[in-house]
Amino acid sequence: MSAKPGHVSVDDAPATLPDDWSDAFVTHSADELRQAVAARRTRGPNKNPTKEQVAVRYSPEVLAYFRATGAGWQTRMDEVLREYVSQHKAA
Repeated sequence: MSAKPGHVSVDDAPATLPDDWSDAFVTHSADELRQAVAARRTRGPNKNPTKEQVAVRYSPEVLAYFRATGAGWQTRMDEVLREYVSQHKAA
């Protein structure tokens, strides 16, 4: 049997067991479904905040340099600033 492009045959779907549906959310209300999805996407409060979020402006050269170092560039930037602060603390 040749399937049409973009067509999924029911025969291709794997069989399910009752345990596969144990965490299923069933509703007939679109609003209830939206609320459930939003609740799952919401991140809980940080139990032990160690950093503070601020808005800062940096020169394009500085940002380009750190971004070019790849993933984790914000952490590396924080480490460089922490090192600077530790070296320049008033005695």
